Amino acid sequence: MPMATQFRFLPNHHHPFTSSTTRRSSPANFVIKIRSQIQSSQLQALSKKKRRPENVDGDFFVDHTCIDCDTCRWMAPEIFTRVGDMSAVSKQPTCQDERLKALQALLSCPTSSISTEKPARDILEVQKTFPIPIDIDRIPGVYHCGYHSDKSYGAASYLLVHPEGNILIDSPRYTERLASNIEKMGGARYMFLTHRDDVADHEKWSKRLNCERVLHSTEVNVSTSNVEMKLNGCGPWSLSDDVQLIHTPGHTEGSVCLFYKPLKVLFTGDHLALAMDESNLAISEIYNFYSVPIQLDSVAMLLELEFEWILPGHGRRVAFKDIEEKNTSLKAFLTAKQHIHVY
Repeated sequence: MPMATQFRFLPNHHHPFTSSTTRRSSPANFVIKIRSQIQSSQLQALSKKKRRPENVDGDFFVDHTCIDCDTCRWMAPEIFTRVGDMSAVSKQPTCQDERLKALQALLSCPTSSISTEKPARDILEVQKTFPIPIDIDRIPGVYHCGYHSDKSYGAASYLLVHPEGNILIDSPRYTERLASNIEKMGGARYMFLTHRDDVADHEKWSKRLNCERVLHSTEVNVSTSNVEMKLNGCGPWSLSDDVQLIHTPGHTEGSVCLFYKPLKVLFTGDHLALAMDESNLAISEIYNFYSVPIQLDSVAMLLELEFEWILPGHGRRVAFKDIEEKNTSLKAFLTAKQHIHVY
């Protein structure tokens, strides 16, 4: 979930459109220079869109624009794998179900890094499958929105169907097709934003679905200054009798999880997830913007909640068989992190 990228801007006197060299050039040379720069940029973009050699032969492939967000690998693990800090196709789909999952991953890729050699004529039908039900038997009414956004480094967004009004959890990439699909499911009363990183196209969604946005006040910045509901203090807060918002500072100061009591589901944002290798629970210590020790304290607080599912923004989902297994996993994780002291 690398959101700490720093951008370096060239001073004005180095900008190709304002440099003294450019101003002294003749109009013809200026046009040639700009055309060359555009062509060079286009060639670089095209070279990145080429098929990675790590892909197996066949229709589906991943190109060099992959940002290693892991989305395709957990959406279609039979098809995609990690090779050299990027995703690659390890096996081509061999049945309709595998092809469906591969195309759902293609549509969800935040950087459009997945392609097919031949036009996918069934792509319109696949678009109709979003939002995707996560587990109809165990957590009916909970959906993965897909269409991850590069603005939130590929974070997952969810839709919770609720009798008092649906809740969109964090923001997917805005597409009219997804908006139409969500509208057919009853739209959304709220858009709950777990923290400042995963807000993506929140404003477009708010206008399209006419939903109230919820965000902790310490997470508000220029892009979210007009959110309708700002949480203050340490909570907990409620969106209804069975939907509780839990303050879990650490990744950021105002990170908040959503706990849906009836289905024992915890939506964790960037607070806690399953590690990429699925061996244990994990937090991102590298991409921490407030305090790792405080984040661990917030993880310890989760021992008091009775949930059996972790649905994160980044990282992989966890489905525990019961509360006891959940607590055992949390305690094992915290024990392994005892070397991190509070300061």
